[in-house]
Amino acid sequence: MTHPDHPPPMEASQIAVAIVLLAAGRSRRALAGGGHKLLAVFDGVPLVRRSACIATRSQASSTVVVTGDRKAEIEMALKGLDIGLAHNPDYSFGMAGSLIAGISAAQARQSDGVLVMLADMPAITSHHLDVLISCFQQEGGKVIVRATSGGLPGNPVVLPSRLYESIRLLRGDVGARKIIQVSGLKIIDIELGNAARLDVDTPEAVAAAGGTFNG
Repeated sequence: MTHPDHPPPMEASQIAVAIVLLAAGRSRRALAGGGHKLLAVFDGVPLVRRSACIATRSQASSTVVVTGDRKAEIEMALKGLDIGLAHNPDYSFGMAGSLIAGISAAQARQSDGVLVMLADMPAITSHHLDVLISCFQQEGGKVIVRATSGGLPGNPVVLPSRLYESIRLLRGDVGARKIIQVSGLKIIDIELGNAARLDVDTPEAVAAAGGTFNG
């Protein structure tokens, strides 16, 4: 019997997860080769658009893309997609500001958790995202779900809304790893293989992953 002061637990399908797609970085190494990595072309479209499309095709309730460097070009590459946009004006100081901008967006505030996805990981698929989201939902939205590669922590990661306040205290070029370690919450690792750690931080990595720069 459910006590009147304690509402029944939500069904898994009622647990909303927003995707926060981080696309704010400067891409210094790729710039040295003549272009921004998120504007490199994969499957006929800029990588940032491809990543956003993968996010919107997942079972996430919504997607918000955090922009920073080359904001106008990144937003143009995303034109017409069913996404929200958040801007991190302090992108040059590192990832913390982007995480804060993402969880402060309406899409995240209205959700039970966020899946933090990096826009420069071309091997991540909608199926990968759905596996992580489904695990989070089946656990009642109260756990951390983390992608791994060969047992090593990778990305994406799903964080419950109860961690938002801790994320807002982050500063500089740090992600949520320390928060995850000290949260005291159950952590579920999902093995995704190489996809969980493959990014494209150099022109060589872009080419190896099948991308090209348009000048």
